Amino acid sequence: MRVGVHVRHWQGSPHDVAELGRAAEGGGLDSVWVSETWGSDAVALATWIAAATATIGIGTGILQMAARTPAQTAMAALTLDHLSGGRFRLGLGVSGPQVVEGWHGVAFDAPLERTREYVGIVRSMLRRDDVLTSAGPHYPLPRPGGDGKPLKANVRALRDDLPVYLAAMGPRNVALAAEIADGWLPLLFSPEHADAFPLGDLPDGFDVAPMVLTAIDDDLAAARDEVRSQIALYVGAFGSATANFYADLVRRYGFGEQVDAIQAAALDGRMSDATAAVSDDLVDAVALTGPASRVRERLDAYAGAGVTTVLAMTTDASTIGALAEVAS
Repeated sequence: MRVGVHVRHWQGSPHDVAELGRAAEGGGLDSVWVSETWGSDAVALATWIAAATATIGIGTGILQMAARTPAQTAMAALTLDHLSGGRFRLGLGVSGPQVVEGWHGVAFDAPLERTREYVGIVRSMLRRDDVLTSAGPHYPLPRPGGDGKPLKANVRALRDDLPVYLAAMGPRNVALAAEIADGWLPLLFSPEHADAFPLGDLPDGFDVAPMVLTAIDDDLAAARDEVRSQIALYVGAFGSATANFYADLVRRYGFGEQVDAIQAAALDGRMSDATAAVSDDLVDAVALTGPASRVRERLDAYAGAGVTTVLAMTTDASTIGALAEVAS
């Protein structure tokens, strides 16, 4: 099982993702990944890392599909892959209605249908088999009734089989990832509850790559506390009372009463209470925490659950160093 690092997105103020990428590369880790929400841009962060490193894989976990047309995503991917010398991995996701409709002003509808169409167009653009046409319905090319004409990318991709990953948590979205993508990027994945995901028979080489909140510290309680508030944010605040994919997932794990308490406090603006409602058992189910020896044991559990790459989520250089030692 490979181990990479996910250095996330800027939250409140910038952090130096290039420095973290160099630390991961120096420690021999597999890859370094970035994300975006409604602030910093993942393409820019990935490019910054690419310029500062030489060998480590670079991924987006994730680019929000609502933020970019399929053409813009294909252009960014082929450019980043050239600039990095073939190290780029394209991670995509639908995000959620709060961000898609509230930030991007795009309707959050038919996510499965949109994802299939979007990925198909991106792959066609990278392959350059012919000028591209698409019947839609979501991304018709050329636009009907206009003056556009079918086009082909005027730059050849370094790899026309550039790997595409999908973030997914719902059963149908996970099944779609296994069908049309090269890898899967779950968040809050629990190896003890892997049967909550209907992966079925996976193609050869399919990469199961969960993004895992990580805190390595000899003080187990302190390590748990470091990620506890982040779990509360995902489960309680990253969505509404009726639409929160993270809460739905944790409910499927059997933590329904905790989810109720976390959401009630978070949606009421009481984040300290929401954090307090996250039990040690829930932390242990979805995060890597504690001394190096304990984290090493947990990595074995992920491997036993069929995970092929663990992406440890941290913005701390010392944690990346400790992770490199654990993974060696």
